[in-house]
Amino acid sequence: MTDADQARHDAVEAALGKLDLDTKARLLAGQDMWSLPAVPEIGLESLVMSDGPIGVRGVRWTADDPSIALPSPTALAAAWDPALARRAGRLLAQEARRKGVHVLLAPTVNLHRSPLGGRHFECYSEDPYLTGAIGSGYVKGVQDGGVGTTVKHFVGNDAETERFTVDSVIAPRPLRELYLAPFEAIVANAHPWGIMTAYNRVNGTTMTEHQYLVNDVLRGQWGFDGCNVSDWMAARSTTGDILGGLDVAMPGPQTVYGPPLAEAVRAGEVPESAVDEAVRNVLRLAARVGILEGAPAAVTGPPAEIDGQALAREIAARGFVLVRNEPVAGERRALPLDAAPGRTVALLGAAARDARVLGGGSATVFPERIVSPLDGLTAALPAGSLTFAVGADPSEELTPADKGFELRAICRNASGAVLGEGSLPTGQVQWIGDDLPAGASYETMASIEVTGTFVPRESGAHAFGTRGLGAFALAVGGETLWDGVQPMGDEADPFEAFFGAPSERGRVDLAEGEAVEVSLTFQVPDTTTLPLKAIMFSLLHLGPQRDADELIAEAVAAARAADTAVVVVATTERVESEGFDRQDLALPGRQDDLVRAVAAVNPNTVVVVNAGSPVELPWREEVAAVLLAWFPGQEGGAALADVLLGDAEPGGRLPTTWPARFADAPVTEVVPDGGRLEYREGLLIGYRAYEAHGIAPAFPFGHGLGYTDWAYESLEVTGTTARVRITNTGTRPGREVVQLYLAPVDTASDGAQSATVERPASWLAAFAGVEAGPGESVEAEIALPARAFEIWDEPAGRWQRIDGAYEVRASHAHGDTRLTATLEI
Repeated sequence: MTDADQARHDAVEAALGKLDLDTKARLLAGQDMWSLPAVPEIGLESLVMSDGPIGVRGVRWTADDPSIALPSPTALAAAWDPALARRAGRLLAQEARRKGVHVLLAPTVNLHRSPLGGRHFECYSEDPYLTGAIGSGYVKGVQDGGVGTTVKHFVGNDAETERFTVDSVIAPRPLRELYLAPFEAIVANAHPWGIMTAYNRVNGTTMTEHQYLVNDVLRGQWGFDGCNVSDWMAARSTTGDILGGLDVAMPGPQTVYGPPLAEAVRAGEVPESAVDEAVRNVLRLAARVGILEGAPAAVTGPPAEIDGQALAREIAARGFVLVRNEPVAGERRALPLDAAPGRTVALLGAAARDARVLGGGSATVFPERIVSPLDGLTAALPAGSLTFAVGADPSEELTPADKGFELRAICRNASGAVLGEGSLPTGQVQWIGDDLPAGASYETMASIEVTGTFVPRESGAHAFGTRGLGAFALAVGGETLWDGVQPMGDEADPFEAFFGAPSERGRVDLAEGEAVEVSLTFQVPDTTTLPLKAIMFSLLHLGPQRDADELIAEAVAAARAADTAVVVVATTERVESEGFDRQDLALPGRQDDLVRAVAAVNPNTVVVVNAGSPVELPWREEVAAVLLAWFPGQEGGAALADVLLGDAEPGGRLPTTWPARFADAPVTEVVPDGGRLEYREGLLIGYRAYEAHGIAPAFPFGHGLGYTDWAYESLEVTGTTARVRITNTGTRPGREVVQLYLAPVDTASDGAQSATVERPASWLAAFAGVEAGPGESVEAEIALPARAFEIWDEPAGRWQRIDGAYEVRASHAHGDTRLTATLEI
């Protein structure tokens, strides 16, 4: 223990000794949506928390306090670079300090068990080792800046359907070797100051009450000394939660802690020592972030200032994965684009203009700016060399009103008097906790009117609608389209209801350029008894839908006239978001038809896939190049221009396998049966399953081409250290990710590698990124961790090393082995 650690320990114990029972119980309950109460008598300031993984929203979920928006976590993981993740974390710590936030509710390290998972984009990988490595880098970076993290969602929250109540039934070995493994690695390598327990149950026990996984495993076996915070509204049992090791119940003030916890102690249901231990963990977190008087902060001087826009642009390019890049007409490869004077580009697809830069749900932030692909290429290409056509619009459902709308939200009391008002960037009202306009309060508000003008960009039938629960009145141009009540459905999850399906309420014929008044009035329900004080509803809009065949024909004409066609295809907010899972992996709308039609007239067709998780690409062998751009963050369009024009290399490697078709995915069912979701596939998720079942994916785990070529020249293994020598045989500098996979050698005859031990055919053991210029050679020295040779022995309750012979495979991707060697353990 260092002197600073001892000083923090002493300050925590001194502060704890001054607190009475009621104050201790109050300290464990959120005082509002995002913070814990201050306790001035011990010099404790209010501890403030905020989402999320790719930007720091702050305590207000509104556009008047913008946040940097980094690429999605899957995009960050695609760089296969823990050091880059650490830099991202440092930037987010910088943002957190600017917004007065002490703890970031991130990272999300659940696994890509199924591509259907609604928050797939918010997680890193299908592989536990890669997830743990990137998550460790991220946590280190955030905490380098003196800001805490809460690694989430511990554990088994790998899908959204019925997430509040589902029982994830996971056998001991998959639980340890897959789903707990990233958390364990991050605790060991990055020492996070917090963790977040999930809504769901695991093997029958709610995670906030799971004494075995929290008290015995997380704290006892792994030595975690941080603060355990509930997911929002996950805490449901005063006694069960405190005995299960939950330190903080969020949000407040209506929680199972506070007065109910003090009463449980007085009634003899809970020992006060359990409360003391939880308070100790909270005070230790407060000390680390520098808000407990007399305790030295863990970081006394923040890192140097970081250029957020530049780093966001770099991360995007580093995470882009070039999965296909073929020569055109036997000549140069499609990418990077030919920069010869006079060359023309047709940019096609609605997502090229209306960029999808982040996923939906609590990970959403409001960036100060968004650079679309159209913006990025317009700025980078010579004037007159770029044309644009929509081609096929995947947005077939209503979305929050935005383009052409100027809206305000007006809060009134029961007599109609205005309490407060503010501008809205879109028709989405998403006020949580203290996000309300100045002057408004939950206790006094009776109604909220979203009102303003709409200037249509095109003539025709415009659809208007609502999303949310409660009583609404919708009017356009003085005409009432709907006046009624949207009741609560079967969802136990209020976020699922809010992020769920929209409702069309009427259509109005409008003329291009002619302004019309729009109004949506929402009757505010009684929120005083709700555990979550929030107002969430939306005014929705969908413009006139032009004939899809006409749009595709216009795109084909543009593609035929251009040297290169760049088609941007994308998912929508109704496909990837918190609150629900996907139904399939198809691109929405007529986007597949668009790609095929364009490729038929222009052999130099490049497709950019703007999706946070795998989608089917049935035309992938009909186009010259395919670039996976994920949700690329606010600078995505600028990064795309860098990569397409060759100013930056697409540095990504796949962190998850892309199936050729939905039916090939290892797990295609995420809907619980009778409240239970059984992980029947055991250890076989991701690339492990494809190999076991002999199924060829569209693009394998670890795949990514970059802009240069590499020759793997030698592999030497000494003990458990591998040395791989490779040479850049291309004409450009580049970065290669050397991936080491282990495969057991069949030596059952001498007793080692017993056939009774079930293991995947191969698994990722370690990796390293190396850089070299044209013609240069470089050696990667990679240590194989002890855990790579172990399995969880449930009867013995410990990790067991499996001795014997292993083949070490130095690979460019899973299944693309370049060199092999054998080692004996």
